[in-house]
Amino acid sequence: MSKVEEFEELRPLLFSIAYRILGSVSEAEDAVQETWLRFDGSATRPTSTKAFLSAAVTRISIDVLRSARVRREEYVGPWFPEPLLSDPYQDPARSVELADSVSMAALLLLERLSPLERAVFLLREVFAFGFDEIAEAVGRSEPACRQLLVRARRHMEDGRPRFAADRQERQELATRFFDALKDGDVGGLRNLLAADVQFVGDGGGKAPQLSKAVMGAQNVARLLGTVFPWLIRIDVTIESHEVNGQPGAIFRDRDGKVLQTLVLEVLDGRIQTIRAVINPDKLGHLGPVADAWAIHHQLKEARRQAD
Repeated sequence: MSKVEEFEELRPLLFSIAYRILGSVSEAEDAVQETWLRFDGSATRPTSTKAFLSAAVTRISIDVLRSARVRREEYVGPWFPEPLLSDPYQDPARSVELADSVSMAALLLLERLSPLERAVFLLREVFAFGFDEIAEAVGRSEPACRQLLVRARRHMEDGRPRFAADRQERQELATRFFDALKDGDVGGLRNLLAADVQFVGDGGGKAPQLSKAVMGAQNVARLLGTVFPWLIRIDVTIESHEVNGQPGAIFRDRDGKVLQTLVLEVLDGRIQTIRAVINPDKLGHLGPVADAWAIHHQLKEARRQAD
């Protein structure tokens, strides 16, 4: 195969590695492009193209993550990963690990790790790389990589939920949730939420967002049941869609532009966390982005006229 053909065959894997390290679609795409430039500019063909490209994209992503962490410390409000609608890399032998590792909850857990720990954990636990390949990718010895993995596993296990839901249960619960949301059925919503449910939004200071997380089934149900039906009245549509491997939705304005994404985390038969991404900087890869402030003003005006 030509260099281009080899690279394109491995592009889905490279993007999936970069996205999990960075939590950003745009930065992952940039890392993959930089990897291609290094590969294309190399005078010799590597013994293993997969090993060479995986190591390159990992090193590039680690460097980007180190600088990104400084920006995240100054981020306005809660920081969430950029929503991913579909993972381009598929491996039947690793389907469970791949699906679990791309969820919002897992990506936020990965934020606990250092860049090196994060890379080692992902390459080993998610993509099943050998320690020799990992050592080459991160520039550390194999024993050092094993130690990094031990620490990463400890951090990840400390934060993992005790009870998870299977795919069918999640989807059935999500269908009932969005039906109740569209109807403004506060009681129906409350019955689907865990007692300690959280609703959290990421606007990054660039879109209307909650001043803090809304906690508790009654509070969250009341907020959802009173606000979202008004969005529908001003022609915002709710398009059910898997987001980061979990049930969720894309909200669009009357022109079809993306307003926000919503993703549900289901645990032990109830919705435990609802995360909304409304920061326009994180939605551009999904298509044209709506003016969230304009929607906010339309919503206020519609409610004022109804009073």
